[in-house]
Amino acid sequence: MAGTKETPRQKMIGMMYLVLTALLALQVTSAILDKFVLLNNSLEQSTAAASKVNQSTVDNIRATVEKSGNRATDLAIVKQAEEVRKQTADLIAQMDALKERIINEAGGGTDEAGNIRNLSEEEKVAQMMVGPNHNGEAYKLKKQLDDYTTGLSKYSTAKYPSLALDGKDDPISSRSLEQRTKDFGELNFAQTPVPAALAVLSQRQTDVRRIEGEVLDVLASKVGAQDVKFDKILAMLSMDSKVVVAGTKFKGQMFLAASSSGIQPRMSLNGAPVRMQDGQGIIEFTAQGGSYDKNGLARRTLTGAISYQTANGLKTVPLSAEYFVAKPSYQVETGTMPPLYLGCANKLSIQSPQLGALWNPNFSADGAQVIQSGEKGKITVVPSSAQVALNISNSGSLLGTERFRVNRVPKPTLEFYVGGTKVGDPRGVPAGQARSVRVNAVSDESFRNYSPDDANFRVTGITVILARGTRKIGPTVNLGPAGGSIGSLAAEIQPGDRLSIQVDGVQRRNFKGDISEVSIGNPQQSVALY
Repeated sequence: MAGTKETPRQKMIGMMYLVLTALLALQVTSAILDKFVLLNNSLEQSTAAASKVNQSTVDNIRATVEKSGNRATDLAIVKQAEEVRKQTADLIAQMDALKERIINEAGGGTDEAGNIRNLSEEEKVAQMMVGPNHNGEAYKLKKQLDDYTTGLSKYSTAKYPSLALDGKDDPISSRSLEQRTKDFGELNFAQTPVPAALAVLSQRQTDVRRIEGEVLDVLASKVGAQDVKFDKILAMLSMDSKVVVAGTKFKGQMFLAASSSGIQPRMSLNGAPVRMQDGQGIIEFTAQGGSYDKNGLARRTLTGAISYQTANGLKTVPLSAEYFVAKPSYQVETGTMPPLYLGCANKLSIQSPQLGALWNPNFSADGAQVIQSGEKGKITVVPSSAQVALNISNSGSLLGTERFRVNRVPKPTLEFYVGGTKVGDPRGVPAGQARSVRVNAVSDESFRNYSPDDANFRVTGITVILARGTRKIGPTVNLGPAGGSIGSLAAEIQPGDRLSIQVDGVQRRNFKGDISEVSIGNPQQSVALY
């Protein structure tokens, strides 16, 4: 159909399709770019943690050498350890500067919140890192990384592989016909958005810290800093559970634990380094729920390892432990749930006795506004649609979603008064009393008890006509919301006449003070006069 002439309508539809396709592509790209930002942040945190562990190893080497009398051969090891730290710090700093350039020159810098302005930029990344003639910063970095691994190999018997492999040498990229022909720069920085390029550099920094740690462990073994000499004995009590129900058995184990002040073990849990304090690994994380069984429990497994240097080399002891995550429960406390009322202040109290002092909830809703009260778990929900989904989270973890039906506010009942007498007698009202008219809009009692601040109704105006048979007598009287005198008709009123009272409209004032019209039409009341 290449030669077919398109109508203006067909061209417009085609253009709209292209715009929609582009928008969809942008949405997918945005989600992926956000994941790269998270990945880069995680890698940077791992690198920082590894640096602290490596510095502890150097400090331990220095302390051990001092205890041994600062022998010349041992002091040489201290100097080598400090050189390793300096070479590593210099290389890390160079890569940090390179990341800063990518953020500012390719990413457009950061906004007030610290977010990179242009995450999707690829061309400027390629220009900087690859260059027009393969002379970009990536190739300078490749030489620096290769020089680093070569330089550190002299301190260890291990031979470290290159950290800047070309596609043909990379075990994963070499499997792809397209990727295997690329060099290090093209493979990692061509057609690569800003956060992905940052993640590539952060991964190399993580590898550099890992190699630094391995070399420092080798140097530590040469001065006996990693010899295992247990000189700290601790009495330990392991309890099956810290919470015991009355009438059930308390179970646990009591034992001795030993540690050595002469070594600095390296610990990891689920693949991530563990923070060390006084020779002990400090474990703290937020338990993640999901996949609960019928009892509300989710089985989890911790896998880790503790490594320490011995005279015979690095020794690693694996460990594994099982634990269960209980699904937190909560209670929605309200005497009127369900349903909620549309546009009204529905007060809810949501508490979790199970979490106790750890109960720190936050709420969001689909189809409603959530107003915090300042007290834990107590909120006001103002629905704006027929269904409300209330999302309940605790300390950032979603616990559940409660769904509510939403009712419209009940229409009020109109009460008509003539001369101070409520209209209701079939005979009507004595003609001599017909001197004033008032109409009250009375809220439904159950709704008024539920939300008194939302149950404020009033008529907007009243129109009164005096009729005799089929004829209108006298002028039409228009009264305000509070009603008033119909004295202008008093001289015309005779027994047998009737008053036609019409309500011009009804309004409701809600808890915020906002006024809205109530769909009630223009009801009329005919009152006989006798």
